[in-house]
Amino acid sequence: VLARLIEPASKLATIGILEELGVDAPHRNTIGACLKRINAEDYRSQIAQKCFAHATSHGDISLILYDVTTLYFEAEHEDDLRKVGYSKERRIDPQIVVGLLVDRGGFPLEIGCFEGNHAETHTLLPIIEQFQDRHNIEDMVIVADAGMLSQANLEALDEAKMRFIVGSRTTKAPGDLARHFHWHGDAFDDGQVIDTITPRSGGPRKHDTAKKAEPVWDPVKHPKAWRAIWQYSRRRATRDTKTITTQENRALAIINGEVRPKNARFITTTKAGRELDVAALDRARRLVGLKGYQTNIPATMMPAGEVIASYHDLWQVEASFRMSKSDLRARPIFHRTRDSIEAHLTIVFTALALARYMQAATGLSLKKIITTLRPIRAALIRAGGQTHKLPAYIPPETAEIINQITEKPGH
Repeated sequence: VLARLIEPASKLATIGILEELGVDAPHRNTIGACLKRINAEDYRSQIAQKCFAHATSHGDISLILYDVTTLYFEAEHEDDLRKVGYSKERRIDPQIVVGLLVDRGGFPLEIGCFEGNHAETHTLLPIIEQFQDRHNIEDMVIVADAGMLSQANLEALDEAKMRFIVGSRTTKAPGDLARHFHWHGDAFDDGQVIDTITPRSGGPRKHDTAKKAEPVWDPVKHPKAWRAIWQYSRRRATRDTKTITTQENRALAIINGEVRPKNARFITTTKAGRELDVAALDRARRLVGLKGYQTNIPATMMPAGEVIASYHDLWQVEASFRMSKSDLRARPIFHRTRDSIEAHLTIVFTALALARYMQAATGLSLKKIITTLRPIRAALIRAGGQTHKLPAYIPPETAEIINQITEKPGH
């Protein structure tokens, strides 16, 4: 874990890195034996317990953030775990799917891996249940992006008495906002929030457009619906409009034979050939700037603004994934067996927890912390049968970083 924080490398190179630091480095065989003990003695559970204890004393676990990523392998062939599947990086290498739970500050709480072709929506519940069982937790709010939006997931979370906040797909907006469109057209004010309801499944809900006010979601009155919150942003509208215009131009280029035909948005095929899907284009332009959220938390418990703010904390999970992939180099993975892959993830999970702790304590990036502390050296001089220690010179700014990391009891 220490070597992975400082300079992620292979098992053999790790020995050299530790020796350079003056640490008594283990033999390569010892490292291999330790990798086996990680799973045999369930180190991950012990680390997860300590992460949970830290989060409860220094953070907020009433709201838990969840996301998934993929980690690829430098391997040619698939096996029971490493499989080719949907890759966020559009790779065709065998991979695994990794789910990560963090608190709202991005501190890791739980990690799990699945087969590379495992659907993202099927990873949420196993990780949540594992976290609940480990810590005996019942009351918490789960925040996840629209990729986790499956009716089965939301129903299961609701039945388990857990609250959730997930992103909603823009295609649901016309049904959810039927009253607004009826009374106000497609006009929105910058920052405008509409708190309404959305059907749990099936087609769009038929809103009573004779009533101008939006319905207030109530779990008893609306057992077949969730609470839906929509927010309009002028800045998002500008970005969405630019994206749609680019997609429209690409569709026209394909239709006119200017580029090679491929799957593209806003193209419909008729007997006459490819044509621009004007209706779909108009619908998309009407919905620019809108972002939706679904939840089972009543407005009396959490106002719309807080729901939106909680969802926006999801960038913390993405930041933890970026850190694990770049600073900690969790990928590519060179292990072959499932046990060694799980051990590798436990090491990355532990290193991520330490990195997040140091970042929170100092306000600095992991790279800045490591580059500042790594050059510090003490020396032992042997002369005349005696050994003298030359203490390291530590500049004041470096000493402050060390104090910030170590000043709390038990850390």
